[in-house]
Amino acid sequence: MKMLHKWIILAGLLIAALISYGYGFSQGVAIFVVLGVALELAFWFGVFGEKQQCNEHSHN
Repeated sequence: MKMLHKWIILAGLLIAALISYGYGFSQGVAIFVVLGVALELAFWFGVFGEKQQCNEHSHN
């Protein structure tokens, strides 16, 4: 269930970024474009961020 929550949050970030881009470019409001960039960066860091290692499979 933890993985499902991660992907739901990532999808929400991507949708929010697209909405911010759309509004910012259509209305000429730069702060929404900047917000879109920040949300998109959060999405990409979430996708390619640091992987959590599972201690169950360690051979120590």
